[in-house]
Amino acid sequence: MLQFRSSVVLKELFRSSLKRPLTSISRNKASSPVFYSFSTACPDVNVVSKVKSFHAGRHRPWLRPPAGVRALCTKTEGAVVAGDGGSGEPSGEKRRKAGILPSLEDLLFYTIAEGQEKIPAHKFVSALKATGLRTGDPRLKECMDMLKVTLKSTSDGVSLDRHLFKKCVQSNIVLLTQAFRKKFVIPDFQPFSSHVDKLYESAKQLSGGQVADYIPQLAKFSPDLWAVSLCTVDGQRHTVGDTKVPFCLQSCVKPLKYAIAVHDHGTEYVHRFIGKEPSGLRFNKLFLNEDDKPHNPMVNAGAIVCTSLIKQGASNAEKFDYVMNFLQKMAGNEYVGFSNATFQSERESGDRNFAIGYYLKEKKCFPEGTDMTSILDFYFQLCSIEVTCESASVLAATLANGGFCPITGERVLSPEAVRDTLSLMHSCGMYDFSGQFAFHVGLPAKSGVSGGILLVVPNVMGVMCWSPPLDKLGNSVRGIQFCTDLVSLFNFHNYDNLRHFAKKLDPRREGGDQRQHTFGPMDYESLQQELALKDTLWKKVSPQECDEDSSTTVVYRMESAVDRS
Repeated sequence: MLQFRSSVVLKELFRSSLKRPLTSISRNKASSPVFYSFSTACPDVNVVSKVKSFHAGRHRPWLRPPAGVRALCTKTEGAVVAGDGGSGEPSGEKRRKAGILPSLEDLLFYTIAEGQEKIPAHKFVSALKATGLRTGDPRLKECMDMLKVTLKSTSDGVSLDRHLFKKCVQSNIVLLTQAFRKKFVIPDFQPFSSHVDKLYESAKQLSGGQVADYIPQLAKFSPDLWAVSLCTVDGQRHTVGDTKVPFCLQSCVKPLKYAIAVHDHGTEYVHRFIGKEPSGLRFNKLFLNEDDKPHNPMVNAGAIVCTSLIKQGASNAEKFDYVMNFLQKMAGNEYVGFSNATFQSERESGDRNFAIGYYLKEKKCFPEGTDMTSILDFYFQLCSIEVTCESASVLAATLANGGFCPITGERVLSPEAVRDTLSLMHSCGMYDFSGQFAFHVGLPAKSGVSGGILLVVPNVMGVMCWSPPLDKLGNSVRGIQFCTDLVSLFNFHNYDNLRHFAKKLDPRREGGDQRQHTFGPMDYESLQQELALKDTLWKKVSPQECDEDSSTTVVYRMESAVDRS
């Protein structure tokens, strides 16, 4: 339940960007605190449904307000005040008499307007992009559609007054409020994007590596192509370079089809056929573990077996459509295509994979009744699925977000499938460089011979780097450099301490590198005021009183009103 006290709303809500003092809503601080809540009694179910679907698992549950608490709609027009008795007065008058604060739409308008009576539409769009959101975000479709319609009805066609602005944003006010309050996972997105651009330019200077040529179609790509796209778990987007050029996933599809297999069948069933250990060998070796299973699903042998587990008994056409639909959901319906030329090229030059297939068949590694040659065709098809850097970053962000697509809010994969996929990407995803990558970068990733690196920062963002020139181990030269530099600058390594690693920036904190180390009486006094703890007091006690053996430890305990007397 969104619940605010009047004395802290303006200070907390839009505190970082509110420029115009709202003197008309100031309150007598000596008066008793008044509580407000947003109620599910609001007749506009769109707002409630938006909040319920927005980042499931992270929003607070909607509860009915306790006795004496006023209930608000998130929309100004038609707002309902609980207990108004049906007096028939105009809603604005009832709100004024009840002392209700301005709506979220009003506060958002004041934030962007900066004292002006109208907001130019381009100013709103620019402010929106600065938060990391795109105007094409599916979650903002209603807002953007209404904006286009509303502008046609204005006198100048470019500006919005407060009433028209509220009309445009009310359907998406929850998401917009989070964006402008800097409540996304990366609150200061513009400075973060600038750092990413610098890392991109640094890696662009590298000139080593060779474009893969063992698949003829891959050899046609220019070695100068270089792109980086990222998408956070809140749907913030940033791209730089050749991000709209389609390329084939190749081995980057391996963790995705493994995730689909685990989602459909569960971990136990899938690992009856495939191991979980790094092989220590080249990705296309004819070699099995001591149980006559492929070592893991990230090498060719394991990926071929994993392919045989998807939609068993269906035709290849049905299987392919099934996987494509899955990937399109993971990518938020952004570009996912297919390169028939690459597929034909793969099949014509796939002698090694045919050899692996026959070896697996001889060792009875496939489920009973599997047509090995048909599975190899399906395997080559999946390797030939095309994406762009932009769409692939959303794929990665869905993994970072626990299986929910950040830009649609749809659950695509089970938590079990995501956890297992990221675990194997971390230990086995980078060919023979997996150990080095886990040590230096410390994040789940999967590379492919097309030059892509699918990188996941769990609970933060997904990244796709793409540059065709590869090193001797088959990884993108520029991609490896970018990932290494990213973790050197930001504390994204899985084992970076988020509290004490002061040498790195933390984009998850507002201000980035500004860390708060002040823990003392004033902090707890503020906390007490914020929580209106009338009968308790934070009191500093000595280490001896709390049985601590360190003389440097500062301890606080809550003392009741009875103890104080």
